[in-house]
Amino acid sequence: MVRYLLAVGILLGGHFVSWSQQNDTIPSYIKGKQGSGYPVADTLKPHPKDSLLRHKSAKVDNPYKVDSATRKKHDPRKATLYSTFCPGLGQIYNHKYWKLPLVYAAVGIPAYLYFDNKNWYKKCQFALAVILDTPLTAAKLAKVDPQLRPFVTAGDDNALRSARNQYRKYQDYSVIFFVLFWGLQIVDATVDAHLMDFDVTPELSLHLQEGSNSASAGGLAGLGGMNTSMGIGLAFDIHKPRFKTLFVP
Repeated sequence: MVRYLLAVGILLGGHFVSWSQQNDTIPSYIKGKQGSGYPVADTLKPHPKDSLLRHKSAKVDNPYKVDSATRKKHDPRKATLYSTFCPGLGQIYNHKYWKLPLVYAAVGIPAYLYFDNKNWYKKCQFALAVILDTPLTAAKLAKVDPQLRPFVTAGDDNALRSARNQYRKYQDYSVIFFVLFWGLQIVDATVDAHLMDFDVTPELSLHLQEGSNSASAGGLAGLGGMNTSMGIGLAFDIHKPRFKTLFVP
C-alpha cells in the first residue's frame, strides 16, 4: 500500500513539473542572464484583449473634474418669465410653495377691490343720473341700489358725487397696488432663483477669530514701551461658488 501511494505521488509531481515548464513564457535566452543594469525589451506578444494597449491612443480623462453639485441648474430667467406671465408660477419653479398663499393674496385682494369699487362707482353714477332726471318715478327708483335710495329720495346729489369720487379714487389705488404686488412677486421669484445656487457650505459662516493690536503707549512713548491689546472678532466669509477637485483613478 505504501509503495502504491509513493508511486502515485511521484507521477503527480512529474505531471506538475512538466505543466509548469510548458507555461513558462520567459524566453530561453533571457534565462540565466545576470542583470546588466539596462532595461530589457519586453518580448511577450501583446494580448488582443489588453485594455491598456487598446486605449493607448484614446484621450485621457482630465483628473480634475468639476463636481456636478456645483453646476448651476436653476435658471433665474425662467423664474422671471414665469412670474411675469402668471403670478406664483415662478415660486412654483423655485419650489417655494409656502409663498403661494402670500402671492395670491397680495395680487388677488387688489384685483377684487378694483372690481368692487368699479361696481359701486357705477351704482353712484346711476343714482346721480336718476336724481338729475326729473321727474322721479317709482320705476327709476326701483333700479337704484337700496343703500343709495335714501340719497335719491332726499335729492342729495352732493353726497352721491362725493361717494362716486371716493370709489373712483379707491379704484385707482387698487390698480396701483395690483401692479406693485405683481412686480414684487416677480422680484421675489428672481432673487430666490439666484439664491438657489448660492454657496451655503460650512465655510460660509461667522466664526470667532483672535486678533492683537500693538501700538505705542502714549504714557510710555519716551521709555520705548509698547501697548499690546488682545481681542476677539467675528469673521464673515463670503465667496463665489468654488469648484471641487475630484481625483479619478
